[in-house]
Parts: sequence; C-alpha cells; structure tokens
Amino acid sequence: MPVVQFGTQTIEYELILMPRKTLAISVHPDLSVTVKAPEGTAPGEIEAKVQQRAAWIRKQQRQFEIYLPDVPPRQYLSGESHRYLGRQYRLKVIEIPAGAPEKIHLTRQFLEVHTADKSPAHVRELVKDWYLDGAHLVFHERLIACLPRFAPENLPTPNIVIRQMQSSWGSCSRRGTISLNIKLIQAPKEYIDYVLMHELCHLKRLNHGAEFYELLSRVMPNWQEKKAKLDRFDFG
Repeated sequence: MPVVQFGTQTIEYELILMPRKTLAISVHPDLSVTVKAPEGTAPGEIEAKVQQRAAWIRKQQRQFEIYLPDVPPRQYLSGESHRYLGRQYRLKVIEIPAGAPEKIHLTRQFLEVHTADKSPAHVRELVKDWYLDGAHLVFHERLIACLPRFAPENLPTPNIVIRQMQSSWGSCSRRGTISLNIKLIQAPKEYIDYVLMHELCHLKRLNHGAEFYELLSRVMPNWQEKKAKLDRFDFG
C-alpha cells in the first residue's frame, strides 16, 4: 500500500486508478484513506498530491479518532481513567451493602462508584447515567451563560437534546432544537461553550456561509482557537 511521510507519522492510502478527470482523496471513519486518480497518472504526481494534503488528512483522521470505540474496550474496573469537564479521574468501584443507595461521587482524584453490584455491566450503566445527568446540568448552565452574547439577535432559548453522535459535536434543526454530543461532557467548559455558540449561530444562519462566520466571530472572536483545541483534545 502506498505511503507518504508527514512529520513523524506515516499515512497509508489505497490507490484506485479509474476513468475520471480529477484526483480525489477520501478519509473514512475507520481512519483509512482512499485516493482515486485518473488512469495514467504518474505515481510521483499522485504522491505529491497526497503529500500536499497530508495535514488535512491527519486533521480528518483526528476528528474520526474521537468517535472510534475505546481500544481496548473499557472494562469498568477500578483503576481505569475517565474524563469529566477536562480533568482525568481514576475509577474506584466501592462495594456497599445490598439495598443501600447507589451513588457516584467525584473526589480530587477518583470517580467513586458506590454499588452492591460490582459487575462491569452494572458499573457501566451507572457511569453512563451519571455522565448524562451531568451533561443535562452543565450544558443548560453553559447555555444560560452563552445566550447573553446574542442579546442583539433576540434569540429564543432553544431546547437541548443530548445524544451520542457519530461525526459531529452538535447540530441545529430548522425547528431550533440543538443536539449536543454526550461526549462533550468530558471536555473543558470552554470547549462546550464553543460548540454551543456555533449551534446558537445556526438559529440565525442555518448554513456555513459568510454571514454565519461573521456572527460567530462577533459573539466569540477567538472561536478558531477554541475549535483547534477541541480538535486536539485527548478524550482517552
């Protein structure tokens, strides 16, 4: 399989020669790269084109890496690391007597799960529900904090839906509902604010045209910096 070097990283790609006029590069969710080139294109020319797009390819791969399943899969056993609002915590599963109320508690170092059922499947469900509860509270809090920046726009307070999303951090429907990726609760609040501000702008401008970016730059002048940091954030 052909490769190009990008810094210290190697980018492999599948080359497909076919009847077409232009060269196209695709990055897939499994991080694989496909290059479709016109029949008869010189190998050196193809390699040069891929090299020119290497930074873009790695950016797309980093985006997809965020949504890949955990490898190895999480075991939900004491000692694993889990992130919440940008900080990393160690999971500590603490056994309690049968019938005692279950709870999850954050300390400076640990995500403590107090339960009578220490099975990984049960701990997983408790942690998932805890993340969802936290997301509801934090995302609403950040929405209220972000809305005043849109005062001149007279935006209505939108409904927020939290769900697993495969290829984006958020979306905005034509009816004004904002959907946010549950995984955002692992990131610092400033990155959550960026995604919220982006989607709030869509309440006024549904597309990504010049007027959308003018509005985003007005309400969050440093949005490019926030986006770049979110793209690089380690969710492991």
